[in-house]
Amino acid sequence: MSAEKNYFRNTQPFRVPTTDGKLIEEHVGLASSHTAQYSVAHMVAPPQWSEPHQRPEFDEITIVVRGRKRFEIDGDVVELAAGESLLIKAGARVRYSNPFDAECEYWSVCVPAFSPATVHREE
Repeated sequence: MSAEKNYFRNTQPFRVPTTDGKLIEEHVGLASSHTAQYSVAHMVAPPQWSEPHQRPEFDEITIVVRGRKRFEIDGDVVELAAGESLLIKAGARVRYSNPFDAECEYWSVCVPAFSPATVHREE
């Protein structure tokens, strides 16, 4: 009988299936490590990408590594460049997009973990 380890090494992040060309690799979270407290994902949004507005039940931190990303948050527009980060609090109405001509690579941390049931995307 083996004891549970105090660490989780992920050599193959969970690749979230998408239909919009966006790469989503969850390293820690509900789908990859069954962690509900938080999630960490690496993402690459293609040029001219966007998704519908949403009103998540979790805080989301975005850290841009390469390119730029646009956020519409409760009527405000914020654009991040590489090296910048943004915290969006739970309950904000937000829309994420990359209306630019280059890819945007970024990391996302959600607290509690991202879940399709708690993101509340508008159709």
